[in-house]
Amino acid sequence: MTKLVHLGRLNPRVTVSALPDDVLLEVFGFCVDVHEEYDHDRHHQDRWLTLVHVCRRWRCVVFASPRSLDLRLFCTPDRPVEKTLDIWPELPIAIHSFGGEPQLPGVDNIMAALKKQNRVCKIRITCISNSLLKKFAAMSTPFPVLTDLELWSFDENPPILPDSFLGGSAPLLRDLYLSGVPFPALPKLLLSATNLVCLRLCHLPHSGYMSPDAIVTGLSALTRLESLSLQFQSPRSQTNPQGRLTPPLTLVVLPALTEISFLGDSEYLEDTVSRIDTPLLCKVDITFFNQLEFSTSTPSLRHFISRTELFRAPHRAHIIFSVFHLTVKLFHQNEVTDHRKFQLGIAHDPLDWGCPFLVQMYISSFPAFPTLEHLRISEDRHSRLPWDIYEGSAPQWLNLFHLFTSVKDLELSRGFVGFVMFALGGLVGQQVTEVLPALQTIFVDGLQLPDSSNMDPVLLQFVAARHRFGRTVGLHFQGRENLW
Repeated sequence: MTKLVHLGRLNPRVTVSALPDDVLLEVFGFCVDVHEEYDHDRHHQDRWLTLVHVCRRWRCVVFASPRSLDLRLFCTPDRPVEKTLDIWPELPIAIHSFGGEPQLPGVDNIMAALKKQNRVCKIRITCISNSLLKKFAAMSTPFPVLTDLELWSFDENPPILPDSFLGGSAPLLRDLYLSGVPFPALPKLLLSATNLVCLRLCHLPHSGYMSPDAIVTGLSALTRLESLSLQFQSPRSQTNPQGRLTPPLTLVVLPALTEISFLGDSEYLEDTVSRIDTPLLCKVDITFFNQLEFSTSTPSLRHFISRTELFRAPHRAHIIFSVFHLTVKLFHQNEVTDHRKFQLGIAHDPLDWGCPFLVQMYISSFPAFPTLEHLRISEDRHSRLPWDIYEGSAPQWLNLFHLFTSVKDLELSRGFVGFVMFALGGLVGQQVTEVLPALQTIFVDGLQLPDSSNMDPVLLQFVAARHRFGRTVGLHFQGRENLW
């Protein structure tokens, strides 16, 4: 594009036909560049098809640089690729089927494209029937140029992908997304997928179960993996019949991983994170099934967070409560928008468990963070928390505050003032200095200057009690939104 601007300045009457091939190629790159997530290939092909029909020279320029323009043939249930194979050069093939299950002619289109396994670069089918999935399961030949594979099944008993799927090898695969598709032999395939960047395994049925040891073995080869999602359909009656696995002496390092998402049993997660090390991890989303036998003791998760470099030594923290989960945002010194995010939740409505249970989840999962100086606690703005059912939670809150020995500033949203101060208001004597011992200031959002009508008396009593022991605590209102 820089060359095009330069030519235009030299001669305002320059025509497109006068442009050299390299400038045309740069212009074509802008023409075919699209950003739509699901229709990218459709629009991409429609645009380069328009270019090659303009004139012979344009066609020669386009087909002379297939990699530069990322050219590919687009196959859908209603756009067969078989009829075009003899028309165009041997371009990569992208297979897409979104929405409902394709009819028989559409299935024939897909199967015809799959026969060109040496050219298929993308496969994305979001509603795959059992009959079509069985055809996929029978594909035992390698797909050497496949970079994206996405299969969604909504059937209750989908067929299992065997060890021989894709020939057991996927060397160029970058994005793998399986939803509702059982593939217990996946760890074996992962050992060859050393270019994988994103791995999403969602709605996994029991027939696709992979042990923590097996999945970590597969992950050990993925040195470029940046995003990992592991989500099960439902809890298992017994995660590991032999009991908890013994953590290995040497951890598997995932050097590029920045995001983890998990939905499943707490024991499964514990056995998994006790085996991996993720130095660049900055975003974690964990949801546990709220089984009656659920245990909030997650020491391996706490150790996993402690040894993750980017979660160490936070300066500020923001804990956000909602009905289903709590979110923890950790900021380093002088950071405002760049933060580390950790979300813990329960899969179903936890009203019978209540806020004390979420607080206990934090206590069990997070280390003490001795460098933390600023702490904000608030409710999710989109959640209506039924505070009246959370009586008797003072012990859990006191245990939580005992973790924050270095916090100087405590900021509370208006809805949390009475709730949190109910716990602190029960302290007597020297106890008021033992909880949050470094506390210097309390900030309260949403309240105007203090007066007798809007001040929580317990808050005033707590501040007065601290003052009597020489630990003065200042009160400020409207919070400090500029920090968050």
